[in-house]
Amino acid sequence: MTPDTTVCLFAKPPRAGEAKTRLIPALGAEGAAALARAFLEDTWALLAALPWAHAVLSSPLPWPAELLPSSAPEVWLQGEGELGVRLERILARALGRTPLAMALGADSPGLTPAHLAGARAALAEADAVLGPSADGGFYLLGLRRALPEGALAGLPWSAPDTLLHTEARLRALGLRVARCAPHFDVDTPEDLERLRPEHAAPATHAALARLRGGSR
Repeated sequence: MTPDTTVCLFAKPPRAGEAKTRLIPALGAEGAAALARAFLEDTWALLAALPWAHAVLSSPLPWPAELLPSSAPEVWLQGEGELGVRLERILARALGRTPLAMALGADSPGLTPAHLAGARAALAEADAVLGPSADGGFYLLGLRRALPEGALAGLPWSAPDTLLHTEARLRALGLRVARCAPHFDVDTPEDLERLRPEHAAPATHAALARLRGGSR
């Protein structure tokens, strides 16, 4: 199958002291970075297995080779600006490669192929699709046409109503917007309790087992 969707995994290098900082009080700087690496490995493995997707890693910073996922992905630097500007830029680049594009965070271990297939299916009818996150944000934004410059500027990021504001902005631009299946992000120690054995995130579960075992 020829990929028809470029999926851009938004992540920064999982360095100790810089990655998953809100988990540091519970896991320590090295532990939080190890978990961030596990999130990345699980999400990248998911994307690499999708026959319809061309996956790229999108980062605000250059990545040291030793911190890349095992399959050494193509890396697109996001450039300057707030998150909305960077999302616009990367998704526009992705739409230059394939008819559909998605931006996905690396903080949602346990996503399944069905989550992403549902988002892709929604774009058959909608211009944009959002994957709601339990914290009021979104874990995925998919498009079938590029946004006008500044479309996502000034939105409240990491807020309880980020999803609603983003959805309203897209609709105000005349786009047909759909939602796909909800999921959750892991940002705080409390979020770790959302992870269950049935979530398909082997690297994450292994990292948590090591961290919890080492804390005893």
